[in-house]
Amino acid sequence: MELLQHSHFVSCGEHKLHLRQIGPTLVTQAEPVLMVHGAIENGRIFYTESGKGLACFLARHGYQVYVADFRGRGRSEPSIAKVQDHGQHELITEDLPALQAWIRARHPGHKVHWVAHSWGGVLMASTLVRFPEQAAGVASLLFFGSKRGISVHSPERWFKVDLIWNRLAPWLARRRGFLAARRLKIGADDEPLRYLEETIPWVKCGPWQDPYDGFAYDEAAERVAWPPLWLISAKADRVLGHPEDVYRFGAELGIRAQPRHTRLGRDRGNRLDYDHINMLTAPQAIEDHFPEVLRWLDHPPAG
Repeated sequence: MELLQHSHFVSCGEHKLHLRQIGPTLVTQAEPVLMVHGAIENGRIFYTESGKGLACFLARHGYQVYVADFRGRGRSEPSIAKVQDHGQHELITEDLPALQAWIRARHPGHKVHWVAHSWGGVLMASTLVRFPEQAAGVASLLFFGSKRGISVHSPERWFKVDLIWNRLAPWLARRRGFLAARRLKIGADDEPLRYLEETIPWVKCGPWQDPYDGFAYDEAAERVAWPPLWLISAKADRVLGHPEDVYRFGAELGIRAQPRHTRLGRDRGNRLDYDHINMLTAPQAIEDHFPEVLRWLDHPPAG
């Protein structure tokens, strides 16, 4: 099936957030899906212009998919190199509500499926805790490799998290106001200094409280009428979305019944021992777990 792709720009203060719409047509009667990326990433983790990726897979099966670039990332304007006076607080309290409102206005009568990779799931969950009324407009939640804190210990964790993310990255960012991750070839996109400073206490498994204004997400989470949630982790993801930490994140949300959690790996019948990135990008995923994702979106369990 030939897909159509079109870029929209959603106003959010001085920022214009890029949304890539992908669908069999650009008519908006179909159910909408909002996808958000994680740290040092942008929306391209979900799609290519040639039609690869989870976003394109779902679009071929009838969904209208909207892939977001958070402020300053991807094709959003202005870039982080030009404006970097923001952190994860703004993504939680401004970007996600603005994106959700824009999509719902285009799809009256429809709820929106929320899909995230890595830290994007933390941001989405935090938005729902902060604004529990938003949950009424969310059809389901699907998070790939999302964890709030990293509790596992290994040489890989000490290097990637303790040394690079917690120490070296903020030091480098203080020199220019942002981490030039693309230039340094340590990520697909850059991050502001304040974003790094706000994520680090959570990565260290500190309290789920907003470092910017002190909002207690951990106390408010139980008051959310959570939509159906599916957490997906990967066997070969040994640090950034370790299955144990993904499970811990699900428990932290205060949902009465532990949400569904699937670990991808050959021992579970999958074609690969997937890792943090290729659970979304490997060609095998199209015939492996993407069809199950489609079935989930078509018939999410009762919340």
